[in-house]
Amino acid sequence: MAGSTFQTNPFDLYKLLEDCHQGILQLPDFQRSWVWDEERIKSLIASISRAFPVGALMTLDTGGDVNFKPRPVEGAPPVAKNVLPHSLLLDGQQRMTSMYQVTLRGKVVETVTPKNKKVKRWFYIDIRKALDASVDREEAIIGVPEDRIIRTDFGREVVLDLSTPEREYTALMYPVVQVFDWDRWQDGFDKHWRGDENESVRDTFRAFKRQVLENFKYYRVPVISLDRSTSKEAVCVVFEKVNTGGKALDAFELVTAMYAADGHELRKDWYGDDGHKGRHRRFVDTLRPADSEEGIIANVSNTDFLQAVSLFYTRERRREAERAGKTGKELPAVIGNRQALLNLPLSAYKCFEKQVEHGFVQAAKFLHMQHIYRIFDLPYQSQIVPLAAIIADLGEAWEHEANRAKLVRWYWNGVFGELYGSAVESRIARDFMEVPRWLQGGSEPSTVSETIFRADRLKTMRMRLSAAYKGVNALLMKEGAEDFRSGQKFDHTVFFGENVDIHHIFPQDWCKGQSIKPAVFDAIINKTPLSFRTNRIIGGVAPSDYLAKLEKGDKQTPAIERERLDGYLRSHLIDPAILRRDNFEAFMVDRQKRLLGLIEQATGKTAYTGAQLEEGVDVGGDEESIEAEMLITS
Repeated sequence: MAGSTFQTNPFDLYKLLEDCHQGILQLPDFQRSWVWDEERIKSLIASISRAFPVGALMTLDTGGDVNFKPRPVEGAPPVAKNVLPHSLLLDGQQRMTSMYQVTLRGKVVETVTPKNKKVKRWFYIDIRKALDASVDREEAIIGVPEDRIIRTDFGREVVLDLSTPEREYTALMYPVVQVFDWDRWQDGFDKHWRGDENESVRDTFRAFKRQVLENFKYYRVPVISLDRSTSKEAVCVVFEKVNTGGKALDAFELVTAMYAADGHELRKDWYGDDGHKGRHRRFVDTLRPADSEEGIIANVSNTDFLQAVSLFYTRERRREAERAGKTGKELPAVIGNRQALLNLPLSAYKCFEKQVEHGFVQAAKFLHMQHIYRIFDLPYQSQIVPLAAIIADLGEAWEHEANRAKLVRWYWNGVFGELYGSAVESRIARDFMEVPRWLQGGSEPSTVSETIFRADRLKTMRMRLSAAYKGVNALLMKEGAEDFRSGQKFDHTVFFGENVDIHHIFPQDWCKGQSIKPAVFDAIINKTPLSFRTNRIIGGVAPSDYLAKLEKGDKQTPAIERERLDGYLRSHLIDPAILRRDNFEAFMVDRQKRLLGLIEQATGKTAYTGAQLEEGVDVGGDEESIEAEMLITS
């Protein structure tokens, strides 16, 4: 009988990272580069700090028939390249490289922020928060800039300074680079907090060491080791499987299994069955424009829906505790995270499901009011959850003029503050609690109060997938932008009937001919919503030429009076006189100011126009013509 070609053994995390450092464990050279972003790194640190499983690794012993060119993990010392590895990491590169970078390497980590900015980060664990059971562990993991100082107010105010060990001790912030070797740091900490009066602080660190740091030291990772006798075919199949990846068992599947024990078919609620349209299909069909399109809430997932329901359930539990006289940490948190979903009783689901579904349907109506019609144009999918929950909570009162105006302001602050790109679970819960109170006369929700839009951000909005980019496009349509050719405003019918999308005002070909860089002409300042036919007429010529062409007309397009065409241009916040002179530089300055006014009007906040640059460098190439991919050709 043939024997197995693999073994499964647990290995110490520290030993695996040491092997990466020394080059004993390397990657096959065809593995893609390390690309993990800041939020996923924090999540990984948080999981290991709680001794939660982060998945198995898969390695291939070297020296067999399969010979891949090896490559050390990113950040390993140069000498690692000269080592013949004992094994190659087929699955788990991102996790292992992330942990190596933040722990053993001892250097600042290059990563990417939720706004897609390249930055350098040191990672810390907030000792007090890590010991507080009521605080989500990911909130206890923070990233700080290379100089270890967090500043606000555009660099004028220092919020947290960890630039020396003494400042780390004072702030009770533990550096992740020392999670495997805490003796020296603890010696300095104890010396800093010496004296009987500080015994409780020293006790806090000892508790932190036992409850958190020792989880790193004793953490073991399951490793599936393919031995050297593994065939090339087997290695190719395995590598394809682990890198393509199947759908993980998610919270919805687990809740479905739990509800089934009580005789309830949750899957039928969502997917329907013969003769019964499920909730998912109802969402797809909500405000559906045509057979070829899906409604704006079609991508709301089953876990999104359960998350909104759990907000209502956890808030009800909190209110019950308040009525019972409990205060402070005794009060249960209002949450919609994975654990909240798994703790959602069937009775609570049945209590709130219809109210929440109505909230999502009304949220689709709200989004159409903002001239957001397609899923592709939705700034943040994640912001639909609090929007739907808030509307469900308000009932019909959300349509009252004063309430709707505040709700609109909250929505655009979330978009232009770019606040729904990461750590959304805690923000969703906060907004669900804070926005209804604000509508009843309370203080501004944090999503509104925290938003600062920078004037220079308009120059760097080039990527079609950026939330703020999509937001500007929607605001222009909402403000009454009229198509250059037809003069039609972009309501729901015109939008889909005319294949409207965002296009260049100074065409790409003309800009390239003037030696203007894509990083400049691809900015949102030089973009506006136009119909497909109008964009074809514009072509690649100078604005003065295509405006003359529109005025003259042809067999398909009637002539347009100059004064009327100027009105169409003004509706897009374009100065006709500047555009007719083909003065690109003056146009960019003028339209930036006009768009800034539009954003200030939507958010109710004055934009920052100072010289302090935003941290980080934009990631990704220039967007040459991505909108062309969105056109529906006849």
